[in-house]
Amino acid sequence: MTAVDATTADRPAAGGDRVAGRRKWRRAVTGWSFAAPFTVLFVVFALLPVVASLVMSVTDLRATDLRHPFAVNFVGLDNYTRLFADALFRKAAVNTAVFVVIGVPLTIVAAMAAANALNSGLIRLRAVFRVGFYLPVVTSIVAIAVVWRFLLDPSAGLVNTLLGYVGITGPNWLLDPDTSLASIIVMAAWRNFGSLMIIFLAALQGIPLHLYEAATLDGAGRWQQFRHVTLPLMRPALLFGAVITGIGYLQLFEEPLVMTQGGPLSSTLSVSYHIYNQFGFGNYGYAAAAAYVLFVAIVALSVLQFRLLGARDAD
Repeated sequence: MTAVDATTADRPAAGGDRVAGRRKWRRAVTGWSFAAPFTVLFVVFALLPVVASLVMSVTDLRATDLRHPFAVNFVGLDNYTRLFADALFRKAAVNTAVFVVIGVPLTIVAAMAAANALNSGLIRLRAVFRVGFYLPVVTSIVAIAVVWRFLLDPSAGLVNTLLGYVGITGPNWLLDPDTSLASIIVMAAWRNFGSLMIIFLAALQGIPLHLYEAATLDGAGRWQQFRHVTLPLMRPALLFGAVITGIGYLQLFEEPLVMTQGGPLSSTLSVSYHIYNQFGFGNYGYAAAAAYVLFVAIVALSVLQFRLLGARDAD
């Protein structure tokens, strides 16, 4: 074959590459055309605010500086240093930690108990109970707050009335610093366990019955079946429930805002509520720094939960 013939033979391949390249380019343009609306909205309303808040956290920006935002001073990590020197922030952090440490297990246990009861067949009208348990999740926090204020009323509330029947004088649940946070924890667990119950119930119904039959033949009791069959197979559902509940409780805001306004004596003040107050006071740089500390806490808790409840490699 001559050199001319070889050059002629290469032309179709080169032309085919150009056609393939144009098709690939058209597919890319078509894809980005469909993705452009979401991408623009994401950049404008999500990415830019996140970047702006990060920049804000290392400046001394206040409400009075909004007319001249480029005149603010760069303060580095001073806002973060002020946070941990602030007794009110430390109080809010402790309150939030207590809420998470107690509230997450309490919510998971309540959801697991309700899911097992509904899955066992011991409860009639299970659809009614599913709706009833889930209803607080979709109910307005304002309506829930009104109900719980009546329940926890120190003089005429149902809780103190029942305690009075057994000779116990109930406290002022929401206005006593020793009981206010516990009251918020119980109310939040009652409000939120319904969503986890639905997830756990679906996981329970996905466990094959023959595994329980085999465990019964091996002499395993109900507790041993729950421990060695149910819990291991529900690990993904437990992990998901723990992560979303932990994230939600670290961002605790609505409950203290509506029920106690962070009081009494800041006993129910959360980190999110503290951030909200600081933004209201115009301390934008300080509030942004607190928000990023909360973000780091959320990431750390999620990593810990994945380490404890995530899938483990077989030995």
